[in-house]
Amino acid sequence: MDNNKVLIGSIIFVFGSFFLMIVGLMSQSYDNKKAREEALAQLKRTETQAVPAVSEQDYSMYKTFVGEDGHEMVQIPEGPFRMGSTEGDPDEAPEHQVYLSTYYIDKKEITQGEYEQYVKMTKRGKPFIPVFEDDITKITKPELPAIGMSWADATAYCKWAGKRLPTEAEWEKAARGEGRRRYPWGDDFGSHRANLDGAEDGFKYLAPPGSFEAGRSPYGLYDMTGNVAEWVADTYDEHYYAKSPFRDPQGPTEGEHKVIRGGSWRETAHGARVAKRFQAKMWRTDSSIGFRCARDGEKSAAGSQKSQG
Repeated sequence: MDNNKVLIGSIIFVFGSFFLMIVGLMSQSYDNKKAREEALAQLKRTETQAVPAVSEQDYSMYKTFVGEDGHEMVQIPEGPFRMGSTEGDPDEAPEHQVYLSTYYIDKKEITQGEYEQYVKMTKRGKPFIPVFEDDITKITKPELPAIGMSWADATAYCKWAGKRLPTEAEWEKAARGEGRRRYPWGDDFGSHRANLDGAEDGFKYLAPPGSFEAGRSPYGLYDMTGNVAEWVADTYDEHYYAKSPFRDPQGPTEGEHKVIRGGSWRETAHGARVAKRFQAKMWRTDSSIGFRCARDGEKSAAGSQKSQG
């Protein structure tokens, strides 16, 4: 009797072990299949992301001007546009109509190589980057946007080049055009249109200006969203929009902070909206702040003009 019990127990144990082994193999097979499917899906997403979007807009209608520093500028025609937003932060309101005279603005952000030429010719101090969490050489290359200069440094460069910093209104019109678009290219953020926080756009830190063809503004400007945030001429006032003049606003006459526009490689999509306003002390230097220059339209006759491609 005892032998029968042992035999039955052994048989049950063997069949039980066999059943568990089959279940384990089936589970492992399922997990492997699922892992393969996820890997293939990720590969497909990566391949899709690896193909940069291309803008279909024709920018040849806008005249360009080559500044004294050899930097190409784009003409922004005289006319009105809607500035500000009712969907963002309190200092973006009220949304209001602004009328700007014709002006020119740099097609791309000033690069470190261009700024280095300025430093050599003027003997001005080099940009200072106080904090960066990685190897500093990863963001200090001639082809990358200039960083680490204060508002006064950016102003001085533009003056040396026969230009000036754009006003806040000029910057925003160049970024969004005459409509109410949230980003330079439209209302939806999409992918591969700007260099923001993270490496999904192909760049962990800075990108060479002009890397995002599909992210160009209605006038053909590059990197008006992301890459580096940009100093503009205006002093910051949270309530300035409520009292801003209709024609060519220049910003408040007094204040402790200067305006920064455009977001940077450290920003989220929300912080990279064209209506978003930032502020900083004019002496601040940072690895996320750069600039581009502007110039009055009536001075364009002194330089060369050509059609933009």
